[in-house]
Amino acid sequence: MIGLLRGSAVLRTGESEVIVDVGGVGYRVTVTPATAVALCSARSGTNAGHEVTMFVHTHVREDAIVLYGFAHDDERRCFEVLLGSHGVGPALALAIVAMLSPAGLSTAVLEDDIETLCTVPGVGRKTAARLLIELKSRLDLPDFSGMPVVGAANGADGGLGDAMRATRTSRAEARAALSELGYGPDEIRGALDGLRDDVGVEEMLRLALRELASR
Repeated sequence: MIGLLRGSAVLRTGESEVIVDVGGVGYRVTVTPATAVALCSARSGTNAGHEVTMFVHTHVREDAIVLYGFAHDDERRCFEVLLGSHGVGPALALAIVAMLSPAGLSTAVLEDDIETLCTVPGVGRKTAARLLIELKSRLDLPDFSGMPVVGAANGADGGLGDAMRATRTSRAEARAALSELGYGPDEIRGALDGLRDDVGVEEMLRLALRELASR
């Protein structure tokens, strides 16, 4: 898998694609529009003629191998964390990275800022709420804001407060969260049926959302 490219020339072939010339081999790399503009001149196909280094995620599909390039490694890691969320493909992950910096996304997740996520084209309130739940459960990964991760080590349920854990069961909290996401009682009952209470709220929600998405 390709993880990094360093080339002496970059060609812009579209709004979100560049060609990086590495030792005479041209690699087509999908990037955010801002990265494309920064790497190349505004006129499509103009040789920028300067060396660049790009951090790359190699995405393998049945019909193609696509390279996604980023100017900074924390952007690449952010992109890969988003890909690990259920229902998020490369196009949506790239759109989020294009709109929100890694620090901005981390802050939005930590503060449950659904409105910020909704500023990304293609992300509605339901998708944003699901992303906040899934990304918060993965805060044991590197924190992109550079701040200490809050709550990641507080328990298997993703850092919910002791008072909440003492007053409500994991299943009740999961049921309430799914209801807020717009799912009906029958859908929630079917998604939670068979899940153990001891897996923690965040894990229970992740499994329930996967089950609901599969339907």
